[in-house]
Amino acid sequence: MALTQDVSNSSISYMPPLTFGPGSVDWQHRIDPAELRRQRMERARATLKDNGITAILASGSEYCRYLTGLRGPEFTPDLWYVLFPAESEPVVFAHAGYVCNMPPEAPWIREWRVARSWLRGIPGREACKFEAAEFAKDIRTELEKLQLGDEPLAVAGFDSYARTALGEVCDRIVPGEGIMQEAMAVKTSEEVACLRMAGAITDRMWSAISRGMHAGMTDSEVAAVGRSAGSTVGAERVVAGFRSGPLAYERGIKGTNLIITHGDLLFGNVCGTSYLGYNACSYRTFTVGRAPTRDENTWMEELQGRLLGVIGELVPGRETSAAARHFPAARDLGYEKEAELLTIEIGHGIGLHQYEQPVVNRQWSLEYPQEIKEGMVIAVEGRAGVPGKSTVRIEYMVIVTKDGPMLIDRYPTDIISVS
Repeated sequence: MALTQDVSNSSISYMPPLTFGPGSVDWQHRIDPAELRRQRMERARATLKDNGITAILASGSEYCRYLTGLRGPEFTPDLWYVLFPAESEPVVFAHAGYVCNMPPEAPWIREWRVARSWLRGIPGREACKFEAAEFAKDIRTELEKLQLGDEPLAVAGFDSYARTALGEVCDRIVPGEGIMQEAMAVKTSEEVACLRMAGAITDRMWSAISRGMHAGMTDSEVAAVGRSAGSTVGAERVVAGFRSGPLAYERGIKGTNLIITHGDLLFGNVCGTSYLGYNACSYRTFTVGRAPTRDENTWMEELQGRLLGVIGELVPGRETSAAARHFPAARDLGYEKEAELLTIEIGHGIGLHQYEQPVVNRQWSLEYPQEIKEGMVIAVEGRAGVPGKSTVRIEYMVIVTKDGPMLIDRYPTDIISVS
């Protein structure tokens, strides 16, 4: 059953193909990094104001990149962080060395400071407490300069040392993770373009994999084919992994260097492949040296229909509960609890984080629904087959638009036969 037939008589459609590649030119409008940064900062400020918050202090690569457009060292937590006021310029606390070299490379950031870090606790408890206190004093100083010393400060992504120290110098600390997730849930036009490019890159990867895969290769060699196709076209990060033969079920271990044999059923994912930091999330299924069996095709047809049912509900103004009802209940699949299907039968937002708001599943959405909003980008995935023995998997990437859900990735979702 071809996907184009599945969506031809429904509210689901494809996004038009991109008219440009991942490079930059001066003769065509493409993804504009400066506009990407501006749109994100504007949305972050609006979200802070909507929540009655005057500033947020954030650490973590995704939060900091969203707020500033910067990448920094991430080999241990909290090496750098950002104080982002709703009404003035962000203050970047950069890691030692970076604070000297980054300012001329990122002239859109005007305020730079040196970051304090305790390197995940390695100097010992007392040293960490001292360093965290110095960190908190620095933040308090900046808040007073901004005349925000008496205002609540949202905090996202820090450990207990940081939060304890901040609590001692700030009148009121409030959780900031929810605010950041709210801001990041609805994508700006430039963010959507980045995710469309990430989807196009994964289509290229699947095409290369289907041409290059054959019996006798290891799963690591197949993954390398996909990674090469992604990295040579400009992906920022490239990820590929496969589960084959006896491991092709819900949570079979991957990356075992298993030799793929004639007759295998296998599925792979390229989840985490990114463009300008924006992550794709995509699964496809293959058979090696043979056509799919009748049972396998039946599984795939059932899975396609189910996931397209989920996708058809991703309309602005609806709630995730309506979409979640298209997923089978855990008990219908032989499980006792919905938690046993977490990340297996799910829809989830994608962006700078691999998992963002909203979430669509039976575990949470039926009782705690979230609103579907225009501009959300959601990956919808599932599997079908014989649990614990052999299954097929696919995952779609979807943009929520006023005209209905639109698919980003265009590589076929039928089972692909390779040599």
